[in-house]
Amino acid sequence: MKLKICGMKYPENILEVGSLLPDYMGFIFWEKSARYFDGSIPTLPKSIKKVGVFVNAPLEEILEKIEKHDLQAVQLHGDESVEFCETLKKNMPKLTEIIKVFSILDTFDFAVLKPFESVCDYFLFDTQGKLPGGNGTTFDWKVLENYPSTKPFFLSGGIGMEKMEAVNEILKTNLPVYAIDVNSKFEIEPGLKNIQLCTDAINRICTKK
Repeated sequence: MKLKICGMKYPENILEVGSLLPDYMGFIFWEKSARYFDGSIPTLPKSIKKVGVFVNAPLEEILEKIEKHDLQAVQLHGDESVEFCETLKKNMPKLTEIIKVFSILDTFDFAVLKPFESVCDYFLFDTQGKLPGGNGTTFDWKVLENYPSTKPFFLSGGIGMEKMEAVNEILKTNLPVYAIDVNSKFEIEPGLKNIQLCTDAINRICTKK
């Protein structure tokens, strides 16, 4: 099981978290976010994939951030269309991954996923809230029992250490959970991660490196 630590903001904290070797680290390029990243990403271990998080950003902006920060993945957290994802995939470096986010409340029409299967590498399921992410709340994971696809996905939305038993239970199912995505429940303040909690998460979630 892989772990993504998202909403990184401060260089020293980024390096501290990087030393724990999570599989993915997320940097939010949406200006309205309290975790908006507008600096330079310090040098990280090559095993960590850097993810740029975007909300309805223009294609040119995403491509510019990929090049500037050497991103290995982009997370699309807005209303990006299938056509947009297809165009992005054609124009960005071949090995860069596309993670398409879908926000869930109590119900979800999984039929909307089908057209996206060929234009993204992973789905990410988050909790529908006031903001496009970082709301600190969890949706009812029983909804995922109706997941019709084999496309692997990131599980996100208010996951903290108190949810680890529930995480373990969902991992026992046949669902193609690829990674756990954590953010606000592992913070001292927005963008500043608690290193001990991040260490605990890695010990509980990740396979040994």
